[in-house]
Amino acid sequence: MGKKVVIGISGASGSIYAKVLMDKLQQLGDQVSAVGVVMSDNAKDVWAYELGNRDYSEYGYDFYEKGDFMAPFASGSAGYDTMFICPCSMGTLGRIAAGVSDGLIGRAADVMLKERRKLLLVVRETPYGLIHIDNMKRVTEAGAIVCPASPSFYSRPNDFEALVATVVDRCLDLAGFDLKTYRWGEDS
Repeated sequence: MGKKVVIGISGASGSIYAKVLMDKLQQLGDQVSAVGVVMSDNAKDVWAYELGNRDYSEYGYDFYEKGDFMAPFASGSAGYDTMFICPCSMGTLGRIAAGVSDGLIGRAADVMLKERRKLLLVVRETPYGLIHIDNMKRVTEAGAIVCPASPSFYSRPNDFEALVATVVDRCLDLAGFDLKTYRWGEDS
């Protein structure tokens, strides 16, 4: 049986990361049994600005409003395995680090931490300030994985989405999915 996945999309720049993640999850077929998505209002606006569309709603995933605490993944008993916050703003990171569940993204992240399940935060900011670094330390100590949106170049990506996929593929690897991707030291 496939994994149940939550995707939180914050209002940080980097909507292309969320798009490529949703594309890749569709390609994983029966490795994924359910996908629930929650987007902040800013995330919807940033997606439209950066990608020039509002195609996020066309993925066929279950979308939930930011204040919908009746969403299944707002409770540990629903058994969601993995949560990606992609991209993850520093404000979202800070609220998670402080245990503030003022919206569904924060509540779902809190559930993942308390249930000792996979929480991957694709942080999108540069440079990092000391408060950001301290918050990354706190969530890491609580069990989250901070995976900065810092693409790699050794696979020699040939377009923008392939470059973004170097981060997304790494996140999917960290979450335990089996996928074909560039591996250092292997022939491509």
